Formats: sequence, structure tokens, C-alpha cells
Amino acid sequence: MSTTSAVSATLVKGGAPSSAAATAKRAARRRTALVWAARVGLAAVVIGGWQAFTTWGIVDPFFFGQPSGIARRLVDLFRNGTEFGSFYANIWTTIQEALAGFALGAVTGVVFGVTLGQSRFLADVLGPYIKMVNAIPRIVLGSIFIVAFGIGVLPKILLAAVLVFFIVFFNAFQGVREVDRNILANAKVLGASQMQITRHVIVPSALTWIIASLHSAFGFAIVGALVGEVLGAQSGLGLVIKTAQNNFDPDGVFATMLVISVIVLGAEWFIGKLEHRLLSWRPPAPSEANSL
Repeated sequence: MSTTSAVSATLVKGGAPSSAAATAKRAARRRTALVWAARVGLAAVVIGGWQAFTTWGIVDPFFFGQPSGIARRLVDLFRNGTEFGSFYANIWTTIQEALAGFALGAVTGVVFGVTLGQSRFLADVLGPYIKMVNAIPRIVLGSIFIVAFGIGVLPKILLAAVLVFFIVFFNAFQGVREVDRNILANAKVLGASQMQITRHVIVPSALTWIIASLHSAFGFAIVGALVGEVLGAQSGLGLVIKTAQNNFDPDGVFATMLVISVIVLGAEWFIGKLEHRLLSWRPPAPSEANSL
């Protein structure tokens, strides 16, 4: 007992654990700084090269715009708005459509994925129909929705929901099929009901697959909203892009695309935080552990 205490005191006094932790933190900070430096450097090379090539006439700015022109157009959009109202209002319209479609598609995708993943009979019956609907081009679905429901918000929400649904559904379905059968058998032996098994075993096991699908699902929700707005709308970023394209304004197109990229990156950051919170029980993967 005394020997163990003496060794522990020596390690604490020598500071070996604390020095190792400090070294790991410094290495993590250096890696983060290096990653951000590489990101900034890559952006500087791309944007600087784009500006230089259009200035020198190697690339025609009439078709590809210029970074300086995009910046000026972006400022103009935020200051003076568009012919369809404030630029902020158009951004909010697209965000609302994407969020509603994302929520609707994610919830229905999880429900159908978990249900069909547990029932081979339902999967065999509904599988061909799901694949048929998934094969329909999304722009055709968008046109059908607009004909059926007009050019309001509802068709954009439905189109965004369809795009999100299939991504989440197939991941949830596969996640349920990948659940360890021994764990399911043990839960049944212990007397767990089907609802308890679904809630405490199947859904937590498939959660990694579901969360992974959400990272790309919101991007598809934005795409669905934008496609619906391009097909027919009274406001929204898709309409702003369509109008800029019709007016041969590449700076306006790229400026609006930049705003969309920022929105998607913000959503990706939020989903990453949500994943970290929901999957905090999961031990880190080797790649995650090495980055700590």
C-alpha cells in the first residue's frame, strides 16, 4: 500500500501525467492552427487566382464573374435588397422552407426506416414502391408539387422533405439491420417488450447511422427548396439566382451561392454539436482519439 502511494506521489510530483496532457494539448493546438492556415491559404490561392485570371483576360468575367464583383454585389444585395423584397426576407424564406422540409423528411425517414428495418414483411411489400418513387427525377416531383399546390411555400417544403426522406430512410433502415442480434436476443430473454427493445436497443444502435445521414440531409433540404423556388416562387434565394441568371449577372449568382454555403456550413456545425451530445456515450473512434 505504501509503495503504491509513494509511486503515485512521485508521478504527481514529477508532473508526468500533467506534462503529457499539456504536450497533447499543444500538439492539438498546433494541428488546428496548421489546418486553419492551410484552409486560408487554399482560399487565398483560389480567390486570388480567380481574380488574377479574370483581370488578365484569361477567363472571361462575363461568364464567371470576379471575386471583387461578387463582394460588391453581395454588399448591394444586403443594402438595397432585390426586386422581390429585402435580401434578408428572401434568405429567411429559403431557410424556413429548408428547415420545415428537413424536419418532415427526417422524422418520416426515421419512422419508416426503423419500422421497415424491423419488419421483413413490410420491407418486402413496400420496398419496390419506395425504390420506384426514389427513381423519379426530383425536378419532375417539383413540377408536380407546383402544379398541385401552387407557387407558395408548401411545394418547396414537400420537395425538400422528399430529398431528405430517402437519405435518412436508407441510413435508418440499414442501421436497424446492423444491430447486433445477440443484444436483441438477450433483451427478449430478459422480458423486454418490442417497444422497449425499439427505444432502448434498436434506436440507440442505429443512431450513428441516422446522425451521419443528417449531415448531408440538410444540404439536400436546401437544394430541394432552391429547386422549387427556381421552378416557381414569389421569393427565396432560388428566385434570386434564377433572376440573376436571366439578367446575365454571374456576380449575383455567385454572391447568392456564397450565402447558401454559409447557411449550410452553419447547419453542419449545429448538427455536429448535436451528434456530439447524442453520441457522447460512444467511445471515440481511433481517428477521433488521435485528434484529441
